[in-house]
Amino acid sequence: MAGTDAEHTPVPLDDVDRSIIAELTRDGRMSVTQVAENVHISRAHAYTRISRLTGEGVLTKFTALVDPIKAGLKSSAYVTLKVRQQSWRELREQLRAIPEVHHIALVGGDFDVILLVRTVDNVDLRRIIFDQLQSMPGVLDTQTLLVFEDLDTR
Repeated sequence: MAGTDAEHTPVPLDDVDRSIIAELTRDGRMSVTQVAENVHISRAHAYTRISRLTGEGVLTKFTALVDPIKAGLKSSAYVTLKVRQQSWRELREQLRAIPEVHHIALVGGDFDVILLVRTVDNVDLRRIIFDQLQSMPGVLDTQTLLVFEDLDTR
């Protein structure tokens, strides 16, 4: 989360870079040959561009999107936290260690942190919230927003 200015400096991207990023966002398993075909460039050019985008940190990882319901994670919630500001660095490491926490964001507004929590059922969700999150030093308050339906926009 914290880093040097160079780590957070935008990388200049052209239309070819943006097209490559769009293709790999749509399907991270797409072969370099397929990316090249879809973007209308040579395979060597696509390979060079993907390597540069990866090396410069624009592409940070290639991953699979998992359908949480099919994976047995039938209960999801966004959990907001109000925290003691000086406890954030320690708290984020504790949050990262909880497997059910799928996303962590430090935000501004009525709360300080928002988490996406996915569990097998509401009993497990309750355990995560009451036994783990609310008992962490530095957590002042939580609010839970149940997810009724997930829509993937990609």
